[in-house]
Amino acid sequence: VQLQASGGGLVQAGGSLRLSCAASGRTLSTYIMGWFRQAPGKEREFVSAIGRRGGSTLYADSVKGRFVISRDNAKNTLYLQMNSLKPEDTAVYYCAANSGYSYYAQYDYWGQGTLVTVSS
Repeated sequence: VQLQASGGGLVQAGGSLRLSCAASGRTLSTYIMGWFRQAPGKEREFVSAIGRRGGSTLYADSVKGRFVISRDNAKNTLYLQMNSLKPEDTAVYYCAANSGYSYYAQYDYWGQGTLVTVSS
């Protein structure tokens, strides 16, 4: 499966952005889907994940209550609605697909990343 993330940009603190991840090559419902991010000088970290049918969602403590992950399997698209953004949310955001059963690790396929910059 090929993944294409989009929707990043520059936003002021307190603002919102919606990231999208379009999948091609295989149907999205085959995979657990996740969002990860990597800030400058830091390691990549888990942000959120969603089960194959969208019934299960997980969030990092740092984004819980502010970010919402969702998926539209009919459109083969994953989303991340990011609200109340903070400067510390600045990072390159990656979508990823997991053919196994882990929500946090062992993702098989990765998108190219989209940059989110939150100004204070």
